[in-house]
Amino acid sequence: MPATATTYQPQLLDPASADPQPVSPENGRSFKLAELYRLLDCQTVEVVRLSKDLILITDEEGKFRNPAYLNLLATYLWYQYQPAARGQDSIVGRALLCHDKQFK
Repeated sequence: MPATATTYQPQLLDPASADPQPVSPENGRSFKLAELYRLLDCQTVEVVRLSKDLILITDEEGKFRNPAYLNLLATYLWYQYQPAARGQDSIVGRALLCHDKQFK
């Protein structure tokens, strides 16, 4: 297995669903920008670091959509890993939870 490979199963966190949905990169290794734009239904992504290895990839402009849907699960995870964010901001729209080696 290459040094950059990981066995972490990425999860799509959709505000319209209570359950994370397993997803995989098209190439089997890492997500590319065009793929993320389609998956998250957006034009600009933001990477939110949760831990040394885990990241959330979010719709940078999700708050400007009408309607804008609060992503409770992604926001909860962010608050758990980064307590200083509590009460300061929230995540809106779809998000992808993955290992940082799964985004190049």
